[in-house]
Amino acid sequence: MSFLAIEWNPSIGIDLGFFTVRWYSLMFVAAFLLGLRFMKKIYIEDKIPVEKMDPLFMYVFLSMLIGMRLGDVFFYSWDYYQHNLLEIFLPFKKSAEGWKFTGFTGFASHGAAIGIPIAMYFYAKKHLQKPWLFILDRLAIMVALAGFFIRFGNFFNSEIYGKETGSNFGVIFKAAGETAPRHPTQLYEAFSYLALFFVMWYLYWKTDKKQQTGFLFGLFMVVLWSLRFIIEFLKEPQVQQRGEEWIFSPLNTGQVLSIPLVLIGVWLMFRKSKTKA
Repeated sequence: MSFLAIEWNPSIGIDLGFFTVRWYSLMFVAAFLLGLRFMKKIYIEDKIPVEKMDPLFMYVFLSMLIGMRLGDVFFYSWDYYQHNLLEIFLPFKKSAEGWKFTGFTGFASHGAAIGIPIAMYFYAKKHLQKPWLFILDRLAIMVALAGFFIRFGNFFNSEIYGKETGSNFGVIFKAAGETAPRHPTQLYEAFSYLALFFVMWYLYWKTDKKQQTGFLFGLFMVVLWSLRFIIEFLKEPQVQQRGEEWIFSPLNTGQVLSIPLVLIGVWLMFRKSKTKA
């Protein structure tokens, strides 16, 4: 039955000789290019000038990176960064030999869940003159698609994988030094997010749910963060919890952060709101 276990040891990317294009970077680029293409269709449908997409890209890109970075710092790694504040903003780490370039090595999607909506408030106010939730309803469709590509990138990087399956089923992440089959939780999330994208795309084009301000964004919040909550049970811990000191045990940090986001989504879906014509 060993054929049920897949040995996963891919190259880190496409070697061009003078430079290696990493698979994770390619997934990021694919997410943004497809997202922009589909978002353009939505802007045309909503009769919004497509030139207003240029600032949208910058708002989303910067708020996502800043939010994900600060999310990792404050939600997951504050014990380290409180003593290394410069490393929050610089792509270097201090070592015995001095400063070493490492790039930014910590990101957390829960931070993006805070950063992007804040940025969209200012974008909608300055560039659209439309309700905050109007742009969040539409952007959420693209974020679900981006989540698919990003988790696929994590799979290529052999990171954020799951616990041992205890059977012959699973993926052996050879690149990470693993020898036992583990749950490919990156793929569980990736295909769940892809399914969510198709559902929301259908609801936008084939139903009147886009007229119910906040519904699509609420659906996105409920489904995505519920999926994260459930799949976290199968993941290896991202950070070492403090054992009995962790007040929310047996839940981990990611699950606790997901709960209020799910509740916000439920409220957005079922609140009484004016349906825009």
